[in-house]
Amino acid sequence: MNITRRRLHQHALSAAAFLATAPVIRTASAQSGKILLGQSCPLTGAAAQLGIQFNAGATVYFDLLNAKGGAAGRPIEILAMDDGYEPNRCAENTNKLIDQDVFALFGYIGTPTSLAALPLATKANIPFIAPFTGAMSLRDPFNKLAFHLRASYDDETASIVNQLNTLGLKNIAVFYQNDAYGKAGLDGATKALAKLNNKPVALATVERNSVDVAGALKTLLPAKPDAIIQVSAYKSCAAFIREARKAGYGGQFFNVSFVGTKALSDELGKDGAGVVITQVVPSPYNAATAIVREFQSAVASHGKNVNINYSSFEGYLAAKMFADGLNRAGSRVTRESLINGLEAIGRADYGGFQVSLSGRDHVASSFVEKSMLTGDGKVRV
Repeated sequence: MNITRRRLHQHALSAAAFLATAPVIRTASAQSGKILLGQSCPLTGAAAQLGIQFNAGATVYFDLLNAKGGAAGRPIEILAMDDGYEPNRCAENTNKLIDQDVFALFGYIGTPTSLAALPLATKANIPFIAPFTGAMSLRDPFNKLAFHLRASYDDETASIVNQLNTLGLKNIAVFYQNDAYGKAGLDGATKALAKLNNKPVALATVERNSVDVAGALKTLLPAKPDAIIQVSAYKSCAAFIREARKAGYGGQFFNVSFVGTKALSDELGKDGAGVVITQVVPSPYNAATAIVREFQSAVASHGKNVNINYSSFEGYLAAKMFADGLNRAGSRVTRESLINGLEAIGRADYGGFQVSLSGRDHVASSFVEKSMLTGDGKVRV
């Protein structure tokens, strides 16, 4: 969703005003039956498009659902707070949302932020639904309150490494964000390479919310890797790709889904040609599947300013999964009945996107496919 700086400012002020003045929501039936979800996500900063787009896609689904009477007879709304993709701010936001007694926490963006929030959610016994991260540290050990829509970074990096191996490309370097997200992706890539009796030829980091890639370039390019796996946000990945190309690097770049496909494409322009990105949801541009047609129709009818892209589509699917669980929760909607409802989903087909949840498995999907930027703003699968 193209949100101007003015609208973002107004959004932040509205959230702050709500938190300062709204009465505490004690039950799901308070405020005329409204279900209020709390979301801490980047709405400004180097990862802003991830939070904006995910929130936009989820809001489209909930708006459409609310127009039909909501889920379990209750309308659903998201209260989103800007954390700038910083763990400390995310923790502060989460405490404020918990103090407001939101029904569940939903759609948190990123590994370091989600790692800061999940212990707070666990202590408060509040469900933590569909974080936009594939880190194993949020999935293992099992947490009954945490439900994941997307495949793991282990799944994504294994897909990348296996393709490179099939192509005969053995010299693989890793450029990763110097935090829990980057290390989760590095761990996945290292494990996948180890299974092939291989290891990275070089490693380099970039700080979160930074585009200072000079040191990483000096470390990685002399190793002459056949390909570089990137595990960072879109601005730093774009900065590295541009500078590496200027320096004459002719190898391939691979990114995991968290990079933000459309955001990376917008940052790179023609320099994005040939960059490969793993995806954890089907292409939102390909109307061959029913769920994509549903999403495109929902955007057309209820999302005037929403961009159709992978991040907004994942938000839409996350909202759909939440509502499915809520509808299965029974007549008395509580946090515990929501958990039971989500686990009761079992195996389900969301119009071509398969999910599976149970009392022992809270990871709904292991779907991974690859896409490629064409350099003219398009994405090819």
